[in-house]
Amino acid sequence: MQSQDVAPRPAPGSGSAAASSSSDPLVDVEQAEAALVEHYPRLVRLAYLVLPPGLGRNRRVVTAHALTQRALPRRRTPAPVIPAQSTGREGDPGYTFVRLQVLRTALEAGLPLTFRAWPKRSQLPPLLPQVWGLRLFPRSGGADELALDQRLSALSGPARAAYVLRGLEKLPDGDVREVLTTAGIDDVDDALDEADEVPAQYALLDSPEFDPCSLQARPTDLMRRRQHLKAALAAAAAVAVCGALLGLPGDGWAPDGAAAPSYAQNPSAQAALDPANLTKVPDTAWQSASRTDFSVWPARGELTGDKALLRRALAVWARPGETVQVSATPGTPSGGPAGPPQLLYAGDVDNARVVILYDGLRIARYAEPKDGTKGAALDFARVDGATGAESNAVVLGRADGNVRYLTAPWVKKAAERDLLKPGAGAMDLTLTDGVTSPLASAALQTGACTSWNVLQLTGASGTRLSTDLAELVPARLTTGRPGSERDATGAAALRAWAPFACSLSAVRSQGVRSVNAWEYATQSLPDASGSASWVCTRAETWRGGGTRVLAQFHTPGGAYGAVAAKAENVPACGPRDPHVLAGVLWKSEAGSWYLLAAGGRGTASITATGGVDGSAQGNLLAVKTKAGAQAGLQGELENGRSINALR
Repeated sequence: MQSQDVAPRPAPGSGSAAASSSSDPLVDVEQAEAALVEHYPRLVRLAYLVLPPGLGRNRRVVTAHALTQRALPRRRTPAPVIPAQSTGREGDPGYTFVRLQVLRTALEAGLPLTFRAWPKRSQLPPLLPQVWGLRLFPRSGGADELALDQRLSALSGPARAAYVLRGLEKLPDGDVREVLTTAGIDDVDDALDEADEVPAQYALLDSPEFDPCSLQARPTDLMRRRQHLKAALAAAAAVAVCGALLGLPGDGWAPDGAAAPSYAQNPSAQAALDPANLTKVPDTAWQSASRTDFSVWPARGELTGDKALLRRALAVWARPGETVQVSATPGTPSGGPAGPPQLLYAGDVDNARVVILYDGLRIARYAEPKDGTKGAALDFARVDGATGAESNAVVLGRADGNVRYLTAPWVKKAAERDLLKPGAGAMDLTLTDGVTSPLASAALQTGACTSWNVLQLTGASGTRLSTDLAELVPARLTTGRPGSERDATGAAALRAWAPFACSLSAVRSQGVRSVNAWEYATQSLPDASGSASWVCTRAETWRGGGTRVLAQFHTPGGAYGAVAAKAENVPACGPRDPHVLAGVLWKSEAGSWYLLAAGGRGTASITATGGVDGSAQGNLLAVKTKAGAQAGLQGELENGRSINALR
């Protein structure tokens, strides 16, 4: 449950942190090790964010792990504890000590090497851990994560540390100042002022883009490794391997054994790299097919016969080089195709040559600059089990804040509509061989949310809305009670989505398949202020997990809905469990504060506990209270089952 009022940010220097003294608790090695093991992913993320981006992502990942693993004390050591940290993770002196050590060494790693002093250990490549023959880097995020990473890279090390301590550790400025001072930073005020120049997008710090514990792997420069390999060493290694294989009982790894050696070429994998083997569906196949999905899309574009382009696209899919930018939605494998994929498109899009391929599980988009310069891109999106409504369009390209789509062969008409303005009507888009004219992308906008453009496609089965969420496949928009969703078309559905369109930004780059908006309750406001609506939005993903649920509260005259509660990976507001319960603190025009809560149909009673005491029969609750009150909510369904508030 969240209040609609935002607390002011504490003034610099207002923290209550006290300087470390002889009264600080002592931390032994065992206590520090327990804290490090328990909070290892968070500590490594902290080190990764503070380390200078100039190291490169592979070096940053390995160095972040090395600095965290070297953070243990050698003996019992005083650990400064900030007074505000009294409970949970921050109340553990072991964690406080280890975090300080990680922060201090990460800041030292960013210092330039000079001839005037011996380098510190953290400034040198780590001895352990080491990874040979692979480059490791976190999973790619969306446009917001990329923009934040660029802004953080422009900051100094202390400023990055201040930003991360605020956002990742949730420390007020006073405590941030104390931690940085203890870590050896002299100009703490300058660091805080510099960190203020970056927008406070702290939720993005928890994204996979900055998670050095969830990694992708790519080979290093294979040609350079081959050139540096000595002939004598290669011969010795071959003799050793042959001797070991000859000594194996029964069939070993010989070509005629159960398992061929790793360098043996798989016929299916080789066939997948031949453009002549690409699957090309006839133009009219979809008209007689038993299903309508990507498998019946014909191959379109003026370059479908360019074998050189198709060969490059297939080769990069199988073995992307260091200069290729690879991205994949969460839960989408980025390995090469198991067999010849299906060609959906090959042609010129703006300033790039684009190839769209489909292997039954994924859509793969290859793009290379038309001018021949380096900088190819390879993007993946999972689309297994797509229905006709979910296989209506694929992103061809993005440029200048706009996006172009390749639409399904059954799409007859395309249009652009602003979801925030349900009465404004739709603006027609030109369709040329299934390719739309450019439309403004909501996924690329920054700053205040003043519009949210969506794609409206019309075919023989009706009209449907989809929204760009910075992925290859747009997400389908629906409305209605879970289990009975319908496409968000028609005046009523558009009005239902309008106040909550901007909340779609919370699920960008998450592999979202569809988003449903369901008005589960309407509540008369106290003091005769009109009626408010309670709406639950649920984002389903292609991988099944990672669903995100928002309970939102919209008052009369308000342009946007307010998020009252949110949760991830819960069945609430879904087909398996359509019940939902949420509450919010609301201030009336008369200046009175109320706890308002609502449950879905079938809620028999709601009870408030904690800082607010009250109950009501039915699915609505309104209790007068005071600003800042904290309360828990408990509901009971008509069948006697208890439900908790969404969180």
